[in-house]
Amino acid sequence: MNPKVDDYINKAKLWQTEIKTLRSIAIDCGLIEELKWGVPVYTFNNKNIVLIGAFKENVALSFLKGVFLNDSEKILTSPGANSRSVKMARFINNSQITKLKSVLKAYIFEAIEVEKSGLKVKAATTSKNDFPEELKTKFKKNSALKKAFMALTPGRQRAYIIFFSDAKQSSTRVDRIEKYTERIINGKGMNDCVCGLSNKMPACDGSHKYIK
Repeated sequence: MNPKVDDYINKAKLWQTEIKTLRSIAIDCGLIEELKWGVPVYTFNNKNIVLIGAFKENVALSFLKGVFLNDSEKILTSPGANSRSVKMARFINNSQITKLKSVLKAYIFEAIEVEKSGLKVKAATTSKNDFPEELKTKFKKNSALKKAFMALTPGRQRAYIIFFSDAKQSSTRVDRIEKYTERIINGKGMNDCVCGLSNKMPACDGSHKYIK
């Protein structure tokens, strides 16, 4: 057990018992325990297999390549409509977890085999048909923006498109595009710090120092 995860659990305001149970299940499967992105992560051959996430409404065991699992017991859900890889098993009490202990172990062992096989989720791609009309209009008025946007990685492009398109009103979509125009022209993704490091862990801590 990793002492950093001990600290995480001791500081957790919710779901301490449930986190401990999920932790023991993951460790019993022979995974290495680490603390990444501020949460417990369990790895096999330095590859992330599952992580534990504590939310207000529930606690979850997330399978990083859950899309490849058979999910014979139908316990996995997507974290969001745009998720392509992660699947989560969510719980609202410890008894739910203990009842599914053997099932969760089987899923973890399956996830390990998925990692061993080298299966990879295909990177999300975007086409001009995915662009909201407001962005197309902006491109016509600002060629520098269009050039910079098309130079972004597919993942960064997709993040922006999802964020812009998610707004229900056209005026809101326009406002969002305006807000991020300079960032896009500077070649930055939504989660990139101005110093070039991601805002996500491991990343920039805000003072432009790298967090390991």
